[in-house]
Amino acid sequence: MSSVLTVSQINTYLKAVLDGDDNLQNIFVVGEISNFTNHYRTGHFYFTLKDESAALKAVMFRSAAQRLRFLPENGMRVVIRGSISLFPRDGVYQLYCEDMQPDGAGALSVAFEQLKQKLGEMGLFDDSHKKPIPACPARIGVVTSPTGAAIHDILTVLERRFPLAEVILCGVQVQGEAAAGQIAQAIERFNALKAADVLIVGRGGGSIEDLWAFNEEVVAHAIYNSAIPVISAVGHETDFTIADFTADLRAPTPSAAAELAVPDTRELLFALDTLLDRMAGALYGRLSDLQQTAQVLSHRLKACSPQAGLALRGQELLRQRERLLQCGRTMLRPYADALGTLTAKLEITSPLRTLARGYALCEDETGALVRRAAAAKPGRPLRVRFADGSAQCTVDAVEPESD
Repeated sequence: MSSVLTVSQINTYLKAVLDGDDNLQNIFVVGEISNFTNHYRTGHFYFTLKDESAALKAVMFRSAAQRLRFLPENGMRVVIRGSISLFPRDGVYQLYCEDMQPDGAGALSVAFEQLKQKLGEMGLFDDSHKKPIPACPARIGVVTSPTGAAIHDILTVLERRFPLAEVILCGVQVQGEAAAGQIAQAIERFNALKAADVLIVGRGGGSIEDLWAFNEEVVAHAIYNSAIPVISAVGHETDFTIADFTADLRAPTPSAAAELAVPDTRELLFALDTLLDRMAGALYGRLSDLQQTAQVLSHRLKACSPQAGLALRGQELLRQRERLLQCGRTMLRPYADALGTLTAKLEITSPLRTLARGYALCEDETGALVRRAAAAKPGRPLRVRFADGSAQCTVDAVEPESD
C-alpha cells in the first residue's frame, strides 16, 4: 500500500536523486542567456539558458560570479560548467553554475569589449580630453615593474636620446590580482606629489592574461583623472589594452614610449645649429642692407647739406660787413675832421696847458676854485693842483696884493 507523501518529502527526494546522478554533476551545458537578472545587493546571477526548443533555469551564486571577467548579457551564447539540482522550496530544478565562458570567444575578450564600450560611453576615450605631451620634459615618471625588460628598454632609450631628463621610477606589479590597484595608486601618487612632467605606464609583452591589469577599470580611471600626461606602453605593437585608449598617447612598445616622451638631443643640437646659421645669415643680411641704406642716405645728406650754403652765406656776410664798415668810415670822416679841429681848439684853451707853463689852481675843501686871495681864509685847507699832481696846504696868512 502506497504511503502519503508531503510536498517537501517529494522535493527532498527528487533533489537527492538529481544530486546522486553523476551524469548531472560537473557537466558542461551550452545555450543562450535570457531573462538575465543581476542581484547587485546579493551578487547572485539568475537567468534562463535556452536553445531552439527548450529552456533551463540557472543560477550563479556570488562566490562564482565574482570570478567572471565579463558580465553576462541577454542573447549571449555561453558554455557553462555546473550541476543540476533542485531547489526544494520552489520545486524547480535548475542549473547551478560554477563557471561560464562565452561560446566562440574568450571570456577576457568579451570582458575587454564590454569594458571598452562602457568606458567609451562614459567619455574616457574622447580626444577632447587628451593632453599634449611636453616637448622637453625635465622629469619623466615611469610606472612599471622594476625588474622587467620594459624599464631597461625605457632607461636605455632615455639615456641615449635625452640624458638631461630626470627619470623617477615607481615600481609596481604588472600582472596578478594586486597589479591593477598598484598601477592606479602609482599614477595617483605621481599626481599628488606633482613629481613628473609626463608619465610612461606599461610593461613588456605577454598573453592577454598577462596584460589584463591594464584592462582594469580602476587603471582606466586613474589615467583619465591624471593631470600629468600619460603615455601607455603595454606589450607589443599588436597588443591593445583599455589603458591605450584612455592614455593621452599610445606607444606600441616601452622603447617607443621613451622615444615619444623626449626629443633626441642630437636632433635638437642640429636644429639649434641650423637656427643659429639662419639667424647669423639673417643678421648679416640685415646689417648689409642697413649699411647700403646708410651710404645712400649719406650721399643724399651731402647733396642736401647746408654747409655749402652756409659757407656762401658766410662769405656774403663778410662782404656786407666790410661794406658796412666802409660806409661807416665814409659817413664818420667829416665828423672826425670836425672833432679834430675842436680838439685842437680845446687844447689851446685848456687849463692844463696853462698849468704846464708853471701855473697852479687852488681849490677849497669843497672842490671850488679859489679865484681871489680874499677867498682864502687863514687856517683853512687848500688843494693846489699842478700839471703833474696836487698838494694839500693850509692857509697861514692872506696878503692882499699891493698896488
